[in-house]
Amino acid sequence: MAGTLYLVATPIGNLDDMPPRVAATFGAVDFVAAEDTRVTLRLLNHLGLKKPLVSYYEHALHHGEAILQRIEAGEDCALCSDAGMPCISDPGEQIVAEAHARGIRVVPVPGASACITALAASGQPTARFVFEGFLPVPKRERRERLAALQGETRTILFYEAPHKLRGTLEDLTAAFGADRPVSLCRELTKLHEEIVKTTLGEAAAYYKDHDPRGEYVLVVAGADPAAAATEAEPTKEDVVAAAKALLAGGMPPSAATKQAAAGTPFSKGEIYKELIAKA
Repeated sequence: MAGTLYLVATPIGNLDDMPPRVAATFGAVDFVAAEDTRVTLRLLNHLGLKKPLVSYYEHALHHGEAILQRIEAGEDCALCSDAGMPCISDPGEQIVAEAHARGIRVVPVPGASACITALAASGQPTARFVFEGFLPVPKRERRERLAALQGETRTILFYEAPHKLRGTLEDLTAAFGADRPVSLCRELTKLHEEIVKTTLGEAAAYYKDHDPRGEYVLVVAGADPAAAATEAEPTKEDVVAAAKALLAGGMPPSAATKQAAAGTPFSKGEIYKELIAKA
């Protein structure tokens, strides 16, 4: 009879937030699949537990098949990330999808999640939100993702590492405007926890002179629904200008015209002809 795959949340910083069921699950399973075995080993040592550890991290996902085979053979597995709920911005999602496909029982053991913790404490609207996680690193993909979010009226959540924060704040300011409200939540539940509600422009200016420290969740207010509803429909000249701006930023003509024309009454072909004619 097949075993069970437990999705085990771990504390996002403060070990006092460890739920009793999390500790009990680690104690009961046959082995642990970890994002980083070194991080999870420290957690198990804190609990006084010794368990076989395997890695499922992105560069070792070939281990996923071995993990699933062990569960099919009858072993119970606790899958966990370095912090928070596994499989959120985390390659463990692939193992979970495959477990469902194979009929393996999947049991969540919930706990803290950085994005939900930040949203609740941010002071931004919480009724409707969208989680974006980490923005793409390649500049073209990043521009396309932010362009797609410009009309988003729900609160938007991003994760960011300290060494990339300055660039991300500059990109968000360029995409959403300097006046867009944002809450910067860093080191949640840890000794130096800080939650600051400000604007993108003010945050970008602040971090030009101050070094970012710790892991960040950026909670960005969505676009004003009233402003979005009353926004005038773009003219063909507006769309061509947008395509030119994307082209100047390094995007190929075909992709620039496709993105600029999206959501407008003009076809990609119309804009492409105008773009070439005015080149």
